[in-house]
Amino acid sequence: MTMETLEFQAEARQLLQLMVHSIYSNKDIFLRELISNASDALDKLRLAKLQDGLEADTSDLHIQIEADTEARTLIVRDNGIGMTREEVVALIGTIAKSGTADLLAKLKEANEAKGDAELIGQFGVGFYSTFMVADKVTLVTHKAGTEGHGTRWESAGEGTYTIEDEPDAPVGTTVTLQLRPKDEEDALYDYADEWRIKEIVKRYSDFISFPIRMGDEALNSMKALWARPRSEVTDEEYHEFYKHISHDWSEPLEIINMKAEGTFEYEALLFIPSRAPHDLFQRDARRGLQLYVKRVFIMDDSKELIPDYLRFVKGVVDAADLSLNISREILQQDRHIQMIRRRLIKKVLSTIKDLMSSNPEKYATFWREFGRAVKEGLLNDPDNHKPILEIASFGTTAQDEPTTLAAYVERMKEDQEEIYYLTGESRSQVVNSPHMEAFQAQGYEVLILTDPVDEIWVDAVPDFDGKKLRSIARGSVDLKKDDAEEKEPEGDFAPLLGFLKEKLDEQVKEVRLSHRLTTSAACLVSDSDDITPALEKMYRAMGQDGPRVKRILELNPNHALVAGLRSAHERGAEDPALPETAELLYGTALLAEGGDLEDPARFAKLLADRLARTV
Repeated sequence: MTMETLEFQAEARQLLQLMVHSIYSNKDIFLRELISNASDALDKLRLAKLQDGLEADTSDLHIQIEADTEARTLIVRDNGIGMTREEVVALIGTIAKSGTADLLAKLKEANEAKGDAELIGQFGVGFYSTFMVADKVTLVTHKAGTEGHGTRWESAGEGTYTIEDEPDAPVGTTVTLQLRPKDEEDALYDYADEWRIKEIVKRYSDFISFPIRMGDEALNSMKALWARPRSEVTDEEYHEFYKHISHDWSEPLEIINMKAEGTFEYEALLFIPSRAPHDLFQRDARRGLQLYVKRVFIMDDSKELIPDYLRFVKGVVDAADLSLNISREILQQDRHIQMIRRRLIKKVLSTIKDLMSSNPEKYATFWREFGRAVKEGLLNDPDNHKPILEIASFGTTAQDEPTTLAAYVERMKEDQEEIYYLTGESRSQVVNSPHMEAFQAQGYEVLILTDPVDEIWVDAVPDFDGKKLRSIARGSVDLKKDDAEEKEPEGDFAPLLGFLKEKLDEQVKEVRLSHRLTTSAACLVSDSDDITPALEKMYRAMGQDGPRVKRILELNPNHALVAGLRSAHERGAEDPALPETAELLYGTALLAEGGDLEDPARFAKLLADRLARTV
């Protein structure tokens, strides 16, 4: 195939321009990214031979670095899996990843702030970092297991690239950089200098499990960090290893070391990130831990080792007693893997619990970034309900900062037997809900739950510390009243309640007096066994249509509007204005809780007509 000149994807062109104009103060990371890509290619080749039976020579897998100070070139070569022509175009010519717009926005923001954001690895486009230090980049690659020619790719980072066949390309990938002139004022160092290269490799890539060679000299120790005592590993080494496996630019929030000996041996090195990835809630996001067997890489994203609600945890598990050609299907059934999974979950949750007391600031960061994901475990991991609830924090009416359930229980009133909560879309919506009025008036603390998952897990968790969780927007409420407070007899309102039930029969299942309102005229509540409107809306969005659930309209007998409505009904039940008032009463109750009117135009017309008659 003859040479083709192709254009980068629009987003890729923007990214290249940012790279060329050197938005990063630490340009050394380009070599870290190239070595990381080469290491991944070597892992993939070895895995393809083990699991797919690919015929390949894996006796001397390595990364070779060559520098020429006179020609101003730097070469990074691996004898790994290689790429086809189509893969080169897909992986380098475009950015076929979600979050591209987010990436560009963050890069520009970092540039304007003159910050060293190092967002490259986080979004998996590390190859582009080469254009920070090179005027021209050439890539020659040949896919293992394919006959014939390889592929040559070349670009100056100016919006286009050329691609053509390379007849004599060996299996693997070679990246050649035509280096820019040295400019220390712009933190552009001499990357053809051997000392500089060795220093970068030692700092960023010492733990790579394949030899990184310059000539005959190996530049890295190849020591697995998870196999070394923590006392012998520096925080910087851990941080660089974390960046290598996670493609995250920031330092981890917490490091977890584990080692099990006896009938089944394994070692684990886990990291809790300090910030949530952009794809944390995307279904197609890669997740899981790296699995090794006796230091041999087996799998990059083993979901069997960690539950989905802890998908943000990064790290490595090295098992001693598994087969090297173990498959995903076998992993799902293997009892050793299930045992490791249970222990990893226990260790991660206990580590987070320790943070709550030892480092509240770190814990607050963790819960802000990952709390929404962790609460998913309350739905699908019943064995760990208690430890998950123990590390959870929730908004509360008692203070601005989130509270734990244990702290809530300590503050409960002597006569309070349940943990009260209310769900909603935002704190302000929940705090200002009519359902809150009696609870706030009598000093009862209410949890404020605003994550979508909160609508679901509260029904899956029966209690905490023997205290049942109770929605203040479901069922009837009869808080302890002051003896001096006079209760309005239900009988006095019976005719009005019956009238409203008749007129609003399509919207409500019952109309009754309320013990939860102090200032609002009315509110809507769900029956004890009914699903909430938010949950019903979620089900409908997922295509699970069913009959609409009717709710209960509660009236405040002490409100002037309700008292006036009773008097008007007593004077003449046939008054044509009464049905309209009933509609307005129902609509205002729906709006007060953030609900959606079925016919907003009709409601607006009724309200405008009623207001017109008062002026």
